[in-house]
Amino acid sequence: MKVYTFEQSVRSARIPMTAGPTFSDILNAIARSWRERKVDEPVFSLALPIKGVDPLCQLPVLASNEKFRFLWDGTPLRCLAASGRCQHLDLSGARRFELTQRFCDATFSRLIDATPTAPSCCSPRILLAFSFFEHTSERQRTHGLAPAVQAVLPRWQLIRQGRDSWLRLTAVATHEADTRELVENLWLMGKCLTEASEQKETIFSNFSSGLSFPKQWQDCYMPALIKGIDLVNDGILDKLVLAVRQSILLDMPIEPLEILSRLRRRQPGSCRFLWQRSQEEAFFGASPERLLSLRRGQLQIDALAGTAPRNDVSNSLLKSDKDLREHELVVASIINQLIGQGLEPRRARKPKLARHGQLVHLHTPINAIVNGQSPLQLANLLHPTPAVAGFPRRESMSWLRTLEPFDRGNYAAPIGWVDNSWNAEFRVAIRCGNARGNVLDLTAGAGLVRGSIAERELQEVGLKLAVLADQLELQANRASSRLIT
Repeated sequence: MKVYTFEQSVRSARIPMTAGPTFSDILNAIARSWRERKVDEPVFSLALPIKGVDPLCQLPVLASNEKFRFLWDGTPLRCLAASGRCQHLDLSGARRFELTQRFCDATFSRLIDATPTAPSCCSPRILLAFSFFEHTSERQRTHGLAPAVQAVLPRWQLIRQGRDSWLRLTAVATHEADTRELVENLWLMGKCLTEASEQKETIFSNFSSGLSFPKQWQDCYMPALIKGIDLVNDGILDKLVLAVRQSILLDMPIEPLEILSRLRRRQPGSCRFLWQRSQEEAFFGASPERLLSLRRGQLQIDALAGTAPRNDVSNSLLKSDKDLREHELVVASIINQLIGQGLEPRRARKPKLARHGQLVHLHTPINAIVNGQSPLQLANLLHPTPAVAGFPRRESMSWLRTLEPFDRGNYAAPIGWVDNSWNAEFRVAIRCGNARGNVLDLTAGAGLVRGSIAERELQEVGLKLAVLADQLELQANRASSRLIT
């Protein structure tokens, strides 16, 4: 398997760029920006059009000298890869959304885009990964797990929108000489990516076969499940979403991009994502659930609740009183939250079926026009929805802390990006895995409402875990399973 490094391509760079600015054009543009700067240490950002390359396939090249890697893959023609950290923020606490929005605003205020003619789709973005709970647990701090929010302005961005691709480099410049180095690095990386793309090398190998899960997780899950059903049947909670975690011990670490490349073909309706802080740790998945999408003041939300196997040809979800009630609770909660902010949300009258891989869900889209609310203000308003926590929110969150014997971490939390025009997209991080060296954690849950039956909820969780295992295509002889309690 051959992967081109940055240094190898620099030595043999010969592939021409697509039609666009010359090296001198970019150098002159950043020189003007340097002379017009209004702060001592500005953050410069430069963009370069390059021949259409696939960011997913070229992320190893983009990140060849960087620890941090990020992928946001909606479709092969709408994809973002990023690497490195120009500016970053890690924090916890009840004000994490507010403080993160301040960090974004402050960072963008220092940023000078030396390529103002670049299309808005390739504007600089701050990447964000939240944990489910606002405070990190003692176990998370002890084991060095992810904080309650991570915000990263990446050094490198590679964006494909349709047939067009743009490479962006962002860095702090303290001297005018730094700006020329930025242009050189951008130009050489562009040639590196173009050459690697045109070599048509296969970057990823494929696994085969499947992995069967032992069913010990049911023994751990059942007591919490029975307690959760009692809580909703007794009217203490309207809904509770209890999750279980399966931990797999692998013979060797996996490459998340291999899995995401397969999921692109198998789950085109989901958004594939990767958040990788180091080579030893990666959080990745294919989420079917949009927490929010904000484009030019237009807000779009997916209410997704109720699950069945895709081969359920009888459309039982649309006939299930339990699933319809659970779904409507999620929709009504989101609608009421938006109305409380002075918005006028619009929704479909009835849910439809949304198919994602081997699962089908009840889906209701919700739309609104925002009234000056920032992306993170809206994310704070919506997270967590009853689809992943329960209702009422505060009481459900408290019971989850009590009943779930593991830290959710980033599971079921917002992950996504914002740009300097307050455009944003966040997904709910479900259908995901967290890899730490040779250990892979998979998490899945089921929504409990009045009338829930323990055996059916066990079947739903088992189905979701089996689907995750099938997506990974891990060979049974490469992995063994153990349960985290």
